[in-house]
Amino acid sequence: MAGSREIRNKIKSVKNTQKITRAMEMVAASKMRKAQDRMKKARPYGEKIRNVAAHMSRANTEYRHPFLIARDTVKRIGIIIVTSDKGLCGGLNTNVLRKALNQMKTWKAEGEQIEVCCIGNKGLGFMSRVGASITSQVVNLGDTPDITRLIGAVKVVLDGYTQDQFDRVYIFYNRFINTMKQEPVMEQLLPLTDDRMQSSEQDGDKSKAAWDYIYEPEAKPVIDDIMVRYVEALIYQAVAENMASEQSARMVAMKAASDNAGNVIDELTLIYNKSRQAAITKELSEIVGGAAAV
Repeated sequence: MAGSREIRNKIKSVKNTQKITRAMEMVAASKMRKAQDRMKKARPYGEKIRNVAAHMSRANTEYRHPFLIARDTVKRIGIIIVTSDKGLCGGLNTNVLRKALNQMKTWKAEGEQIEVCCIGNKGLGFMSRVGASITSQVVNLGDTPDITRLIGAVKVVLDGYTQDQFDRVYIFYNRFINTMKQEPVMEQLLPLTDDRMQSSEQDGDKSKAAWDYIYEPEAKPVIDDIMVRYVEALIYQAVAENMASEQSARMVAMKAASDNAGNVIDELTLIYNKSRQAAITKELSEIVGGAAAV
């Protein structure tokens, strides 16, 4: 059995670790609320621009944007992987990276080439280790996602699709369900699917009506700008969802670590008390034995 001093040192060390995990849990809880508010505030803009893009996609125009045109064959795929910059958030990053890796293996078995855009330091490190072809990256986004920092890396992928370097573009991220549950998802980003472009207006038959617009100066630059902004809004929403998931997972992980530290402290305290009681009993036995011998 370990000595009393060694056990006391272990208890002290675990208590110090518990203080750190409790502090990180409270910080994560505060950041989680802010991240959830940010995610909810981004939804109205995404919903409105989705409606505009859906109406434009159905408009009777002579120009059809490349984002709306599906390719006959798929030989090259671009994927955007959204992860966190920091760890200590449970299996959040592991789950989405495992999903992405399994899908990449399936595509490679079908003879398709894959280019990766990494948003987040954890995804960049993992994809570098597995030898994936990384076409663009953005890391160290902080606690608040900034669309201006995302545009550069995302534009590489969007331009690649427009220039026929990619036949499809997918995005992997963690969707925020609630505080206790975050779901890794894969969504097709380009070409835009009917489900993506479905307008939310359900008033009568408005969503099915034929829309047309008067474009100034002409349709092409207006539609190009709207479609790019729409896809950027989708990616920003995915990053916001992933950040809310990250803080929730970190809070839950730190709470579990604090609870485990408390259990370890209880076990070590019990061992320390047993060790101390055994030492006292031994001393009493020696004293009684000495007195009897006298």
